[in-house]
Amino acid sequence: MKEFINEIARLKNIKDALILAHYYQPKEIKEIADHVCDSFEMACRAREAESSLLVICGVRFMAETAKIMNPKKCVLLPAPRAGCPMADMVTIEDITALKKQHPDAAVVCYVNSSAEVKAVSDICCTSSSAEKIVRALPEKKIIFVPDRNLGAYVASKVPEKEIILFDGYCPVHDRINEADALAAKKAHPKASLLVHPECRGEVLVHADYIGSTAGIISHAIESQNSEFIIGTEYGVAEHLAELAPKKKFYMLRDGFLCPDMKKIQLSDVQFSLERGKYEIDMYSEELFDAREALERMVELGQSE
Repeated sequence: MKEFINEIARLKNIKDALILAHYYQPKEIKEIADHVCDSFEMACRAREAESSLLVICGVRFMAETAKIMNPKKCVLLPAPRAGCPMADMVTIEDITALKKQHPDAAVVCYVNSSAEVKAVSDICCTSSSAEKIVRALPEKKIIFVPDRNLGAYVASKVPEKEIILFDGYCPVHDRINEADALAAKKAHPKASLLVHPECRGEVLVHADYIGSTAGIISHAIESQNSEFIIGTEYGVAEHLAELAPKKKFYMLRDGFLCPDMKKIQLSDVQFSLERGKYEIDMYSEELFDAREALERMVELGQSE
């Protein structure tokens, strides 16, 4: 492992590379990254990056987003088959059909989606910015794709808007149910339950805090409580254990893992830097249209 780490550091310097890793990545990948981010921060850092080469340790939609935000840079995804099942659930045809049914609605597209879907949406959002963005839009009717759980959560927070939900979901978060939440709270009665809004509503009602990956991390660190049940991917609990070693973190359920997020290994990052694999490429019109939706997300998401 040390040989891989040293070689990655050498190649990163030679290639003028910036490595961005998502919180769900394996521990050893996060340790060699320049920044460990959630989806929103990754998009912002990609947009502002000055390095010649961006290596995205995440899944395909994250690498596509980096390319869209900084199209002149070479963007690499070390594991080309690291995808997102939720992103694959919605297509351009789905968006077209929904627009036809609701011509007066704005299309808000969760960043967990393909570049082509972003390109036909009005604005993108992340889990941390979804409520703020939906609230800020002038349209009273919102088509929210692809995550039905995040969309339903936003609808509960912004009741003045009509939210049309698409029937997509994250298979990892959606499989958690109310019984899991109750069992975890019974097993750890002193712990606060922190849950990602990609979980079902029946889970969210039992949460002490609902928020994005970064939000969960910040809340756990800043809270006076010392015990937490983590209702999102295992990488977050792992990350928190390092940031706050005096606190206790329990997983809401065993096996709370995203297989696609665990596909990138150190050997993949080394190979990616050595050979320039695997480069993200897309045609200019798609890139331009998707960029507009993402730029609106960043501007609205960062505004007060």
